[in-house]
Amino acid sequence: MTSYAVVIPTVVRDTLADCLAALAAATGPRPGEIVLVDDRSDPGPGELEHPLSVLGDLRERTTVLGGGGRGPAAARNTGLRAVTAPWTVFLDDDVQVGPHWCHQLAEDLAEASPDTAGVQGVIAVPLPGERRPTDWERGTAGDARAHWITSDMAYRTEALKQVGGFDERFERAFREDADLALRVLDSGWRIRQGRRTTRHPVHPASRWESVRRQRGNADDALMRHLHGPDWWDKAVAPRGRIRTHAAITTAGVAACALAAAGHGRAATACALGWAAGTAELARGRIARGPRTRHEVTTMVATSVLIPPAATWHRLTGAWRHRHAPAWQDEVSS
Repeated sequence: MTSYAVVIPTVVRDTLADCLAALAAATGPRPGEIVLVDDRSDPGPGELEHPLSVLGDLRERTTVLGGGGRGPAAARNTGLRAVTAPWTVFLDDDVQVGPHWCHQLAEDLAEASPDTAGVQGVIAVPLPGERRPTDWERGTAGDARAHWITSDMAYRTEALKQVGGFDERFERAFREDADLALRVLDSGWRIRQGRRTTRHPVHPASRWESVRRQRGNADDALMRHLHGPDWWDKAVAPRGRIRTHAAITTAGVAACALAAAGHGRAATACALGWAAGTAELARGRIARGPRTRHEVTTMVATSVLIPPAATWHRLTGAWRHRHAPAWQDEVSS
């Protein structure tokens, strides 16, 4: 049996106890070590007592490290440095592994060829059957279908250390997993899909969460610098609507500027372009959802804010990472 460690970065959300309880209850070969990285910048005393208590006999194999609030990429690197097992399995603190996960993981690792660096788990997102999913529920389900997502991802520890682990410039849980996978693949390793299953429930979120998630556009700018303009294809990632968002934002800004300068007709034309683009965005999001009053008002309000937020974060990301070299250059430098 190939031994493995489990690394879980956390900000000690309410979901952590369920995550650890599912891991403790899973049948099969147990992890040799569990590294829990508390990534809060100001941890409160005693807040980990309940989550750790659900681990049962796995508690004695568990190490808690401080992450310093530097984001999930840095937290995973902190956990990785403490691992001695040949395989490191990353889990997010809001997932629940299946009842036979340990057994299925052992099979996944046993079937890995010598040139296989990573084996991805199957992420299942339960969606409501009685109605259409909300925008947030659809987004969660889409994230779970992403390639190489670290909600449940096993890597050979030596492969991770060979490529330098996660790039800590990715400060959010977004693109850091794709960046790592591309570096691993470019180093001559393979990554394959496993058969073990992990459940990712849809957790409550603010109605403004879709606006907050536009910060990921800054990470897309970093991905372009690191992996080239075709990184979307390499990472098998959807291209998104950044060009459309930029066009809508430009129309809105132009309308305000032209109106202030007294160019009424031109300002009206730009305002109509902004309104049409915003309406198209809202209509598409509303049509796929449950169309409740709360969902419709949320989609309308956030559709106004998403284009300028996405454009702003993309521009600031491009400026912040303008000197970032391609990752091959970083390795050789």
